[in-house]
Amino acid sequence: MINKKHIHNYDENGKQTCCSLEEKINIQADSPLVQSNEDGHDHSHSASGTWKEYLPAIISFVLLISGITMDYFDVMFFKDWVRLSWYIIAYIPVGLPVIKEGLKVLMKGDVFTEFFLMSIATIGAFAIDEQPEGVAVMLFYAVGELFQGAAVRRAKDNIKALLDVRPKIASVFRNGSFIEVNPSEVNIEETIQVKVGEKVPLDGVLLSDKASLNTAAITGESKPQNILQGENVLAGSINMDGVIEISTSKLFKDSSVSRILELVQNATSKKAKTELLIRRLAKIYTPIVVFLAIAVCFLPYFFVDDYVLRDWLYSALIFLVISCPCALVISIPLGYFGGLGVASKNGILFKGATYMDKLKEVNTMVMDKTGTVTKGVFKISQIKTFNRWTEESLMPIILAIESKSTHPIAKAIMEYQLKIPIAEATDIKEIAGKGLTGLVDGKNVVIGNQKLMQQFSISTPSEIEEIVESNVLVAVDGEFAGFITIADEMKEDAKETIAAFKNAGINYIMMLSGDKDSITQKVAKELGISHAKGGLLPEDKLNEVELLKKDHAKIIAFIGDGINDAPVLAASDVGIAMGAMGSDVAIETADVIIQTDQPSKVILGIQIAKSTQRIIWQNIFLAFGVKIIVLILGAGGLATMWEAVFADVGVALLAILNAIRLQKMNWK
Repeated sequence: MINKKHIHNYDENGKQTCCSLEEKINIQADSPLVQSNEDGHDHSHSASGTWKEYLPAIISFVLLISGITMDYFDVMFFKDWVRLSWYIIAYIPVGLPVIKEGLKVLMKGDVFTEFFLMSIATIGAFAIDEQPEGVAVMLFYAVGELFQGAAVRRAKDNIKALLDVRPKIASVFRNGSFIEVNPSEVNIEETIQVKVGEKVPLDGVLLSDKASLNTAAITGESKPQNILQGENVLAGSINMDGVIEISTSKLFKDSSVSRILELVQNATSKKAKTELLIRRLAKIYTPIVVFLAIAVCFLPYFFVDDYVLRDWLYSALIFLVISCPCALVISIPLGYFGGLGVASKNGILFKGATYMDKLKEVNTMVMDKTGTVTKGVFKISQIKTFNRWTEESLMPIILAIESKSTHPIAKAIMEYQLKIPIAEATDIKEIAGKGLTGLVDGKNVVIGNQKLMQQFSISTPSEIEEIVESNVLVAVDGEFAGFITIADEMKEDAKETIAAFKNAGINYIMMLSGDKDSITQKVAKELGISHAKGGLLPEDKLNEVELLKKDHAKIIAFIGDGINDAPVLAASDVGIAMGAMGSDVAIETADVIIQTDQPSKVILGIQIAKSTQRIIWQNIFLAFGVKIIVLILGAGGLATMWEAVFADVGVALLAILNAIRLQKMNWK
């Protein structure tokens, strides 16, 4: 039995006519990402703290440039202990954190890390009176780490956009009127009110006679749902028409939206960060260089008659300074930045170089339907008339009735271009969940779904049952006159995109949708997708992807655009969001954003990622090749610090020029 004792009357503007609202209480919804301790202070991540991370590098850079300038002009006071102290102060902001990290991993038994090499080499530079080089090498390294850290930080902070998804207030009926409270304070079986355009804050049962709800964010259903009294309403749905009242059936923490947020957070925590390429290389490069440096220092003792430890220690330190992977630290990010820049110019936003690496490895593509391969906009796809009726004679009658409705399907029908004025409709009646009736030029018109036709005992042709899209049936004076098929329009490049995926070696393509399974299967067939499932909730989509992930050979990318896609975007190896029409949550959760909403841009992104990777490997081989040559010269005492600096600067310059090639390529 539905309890109606709290159902109220509203005027045409949606204002309550019998009760006044109490003083509004505006309280932010609780969030696991923004928590307050007992002292009441907000401990969320502060944006102002981000720029402070760059401050040590800025200080070091200013001091280094100042020191080099004073060296060049041979400033009188800049000698001996003053000069040494100056460069030590310049070194500390960028060098101390690296040394600390090196000692920390050293205590764990991991000796040969880039932290160790950078620390020994730069301290060695100070020992042989090449302080500017020591500061410069560490500064370059620190800047490279900052750029990588910024990408990681941004990826972690993306989830914060979810705070805007959950409704922040709920209008609940208490003590004779509606008051606004935090949704977490609403109990089960309390009555809440939702105005037009507002999100439903909690799951519940509809108390009002009817409701039109946009559930695309939760279920992925492309057509707004008509809910009748006593039916379930999901939190996160948007009320499309009229003020409604709902009896809550779940607490806020158990609501559909909160469950989605929890899924996203759990899925994100499972996504391991790909180890940085430079660190993988360092595991091989660092121990080789260290042992070679030791050999340069001590091995000559057994072969040289006039061995002097100080001289060979000096050579070993030069060897270490030459071996610093400065050019690698510069050239690798440069390659990524070039690729990221090209991608951005083409409407593809990567949230970090890691995802560019991963995208080129994808061999399994999973995608949503609505808003991803379809436009998510209703359009008339077919008009068919029967008996004596023609499109030209029937459409004016249909438009006369539909002009009185605010339903999204009615709005799609009203897009029909009629060359004559719309007829006048009278005696319009809406039959909840079925359609409309009215009089047009003295004719009794019935427009709606199959249930409405059955109610008026109007027989319909059997072919209608075979159409999976939404149909608007029309009868005039008790006789079936025709129907209009409303469908979600396919994106122009959707079919060619699927073909391009297959050509790119992506051997498994799957469509997962919250829309009806019949519609999903039809769209999949049109696109040439062999695996498709419809009628899925967010957790169902996540379960499907988790099943695919059990095959560790599969590198999975997921393309989506709605809130309901957020858990899967977070769980997949690469989450790709449609940026123009996509929800904020999908955009913030994804690793890659297609700003133009064109699925074909994913193929372009893969091409850019592969080209970027080729550029990076070219830079790596170039850097190692030059290093090896100069290291050999350094080991034989034929290279000085000038050669080392020249090798670093030269390689860096060549790496820059190589990265610029990405900008000059023809990306279409």
